[in-house]
Amino acid sequence: MHYTGTIWRPPYEASSLLLEVTAGCTHHKCKFCTLYNDLPFKFRISPLEDVESDLQEAQLWSTDPIAMLTARLQGLPKPERIQRAFLTGANPFVLKCERLMAIADLIRQYVPSIKTIGCFARITDVTLKSDEELASLHRAGYDGLTIGIETGDDEALKFMNKGYAAADIVKQCQRLDRAGIHYSFFYLVSISGAGRGEIGAKATADVCNQLHPTLIGVNMLTIYPDSELYQEIQRGNWKEESEIEKYKEIRTLLESLEIPTQFAALGASNAFQFQGTLPEDKEALAAALDKIIETVKEDDLREYRVNLRHL
Repeated sequence: MHYTGTIWRPPYEASSLLLEVTAGCTHHKCKFCTLYNDLPFKFRISPLEDVESDLQEAQLWSTDPIAMLTARLQGLPKPERIQRAFLTGANPFVLKCERLMAIADLIRQYVPSIKTIGCFARITDVTLKSDEELASLHRAGYDGLTIGIETGDDEALKFMNKGYAAADIVKQCQRLDRAGIHYSFFYLVSISGAGRGEIGAKATADVCNQLHPTLIGVNMLTIYPDSELYQEIQRGNWKEESEIEKYKEIRTLLESLEIPTQFAALGASNAFQFQGTLPEDKEALAAALDKIIETVKEDDLREYRVNLRHL
């Protein structure tokens, strides 16, 4: 398989075929982000020959007699047929519709058991596609995008150089809704800065309540020295929330959401992980957050943060 640098995927894509079609990020300007700093380039599109080669390799995983014999001898379950592909890179959805359709054709040719195709996407990637193209991509199997909206707080979006505003999130995701393409959101806790967590949480809930995300995943902002945000902090231009403030912010977001969705904290940035369905589990999730806020010490949470060497 062709993989370049660190491969990132959402926790819920663990069983998906990770297929590299891009590497890096077309934007690469968010002040907090260091995920692709290990690459010697900003963004690269994989040759279709490499994608086809990887799919030829993947098609053998559930049928290769050697693999099946090895699994049986080791007492492992029989390899299951792959049902979903996740295209890797920061935002493969930026690719032109024709390229994404060609990738879908290759997937169907070599691994026909795959029914859906997901990937990370930026709001600006959706903007580049017509309604007809979005509908065609959905028919080709594209569904379940993961979008790091980060926040609905326009002030924070501008400061962090996200490249779009809250109104753009609403407009473009409503287009995804009309096309039938499901999506999940990543929310970045503390992106609004110290003293503004509640503002950011409520603004994000206002955005989400107009849309239909299948999941809202919260991730704790973790600042590394090689980020531009770290330099902004050194210059006195921005201040991070305390760890307890971050949990109060999550609590405000949870309380302000009025839509049915999954609500979760699953990534390594979260010292405490949880998941539930809204509205059914809202009270239980709120109680769990209240317990953290009331009983866990700031120093213990901060120790987890500073010792988190990598996301």
